[in-house]
Amino acid sequence: MTTETPIVRLTDLRLDRGGRAVLRDINLSMPRGSIVAVLGPSGSGKSTLLSALTGELAPTAGRVEVLGQDVPRRSRALLELRKGLGVLLQGNGLLTDLTAAENVALPLRTHTDLPDALIQRLVLMKLNAVGLRAAADAYPRELSGGMARRVALARALALDPPLMIYDEPLTGLDPIASGVVMSLVRRLNDTLGLTSIIVTHHVHETLPVADHAIVIANGGIVFSGTPAQLEASTDPLVQQFLRGQPDGPIAFDAAPRTAEAA
Repeated sequence: MTTETPIVRLTDLRLDRGGRAVLRDINLSMPRGSIVAVLGPSGSGKSTLLSALTGELAPTAGRVEVLGQDVPRRSRALLELRKGLGVLLQGNGLLTDLTAAENVALPLRTHTDLPDALIQRLVLMKLNAVGLRAAADAYPRELSGGMARRVALARALALDPPLMIYDEPLTGLDPIASGVVMSLVRRLNDTLGLTSIIVTHHVHETLPVADHAIVIANGGIVFSGTPAQLEASTDPLVQQFLRGQPDGPIAFDAAPRTAEAA
């Protein structure tokens, strides 16, 4: 049995936004080397949890540990922690006036003092890892949605982070591009020795590459287990989410819970 420190550990976590509890009583450990799918309907708190992991949102109660340490509040310490996180944003965040290679080079130029020749070699290596070395000189407007997502992934990997966080990585992609991106996530996780957290509501595309699945609904974790256990669950909450049923224990149109009532 391994005693290795989890790469992410949440203890009695409560997260508030706008005076109300979004998530509460969250206890979770994410082992190193795994792909963890964080699933749930829109508005369930997935992005709020992501904000806590990256230090954008301080917990109301409990602890958030990432890379073996409490997420710091001080800006300098937080910046150092974030160098160990690769984050793939929903909208890619590519700068339209820069080429694919120039976009990938940005973190290296910002956070390192490496010589230009070495940066160029590293950029081509990252683009090659996502199958886009030939598109190094292309601008974002010249790329398909799936290609742009892969360039953004190469940029997120630029500093060789041990932890990758994907925020709705399949938004706006067709089924083929979605399959390519998910297959790439699995391959990179295995070959580079990463740990990956995929925050998404795309269940059926994500589960085949995940080692562990978490479902968030109604302010907390309603399921934690393997993808096979998730698909076999008879829990009404889980079944409603997996089948996309409008009626059930997960309210589609509910009034916000106040912090006092949470």
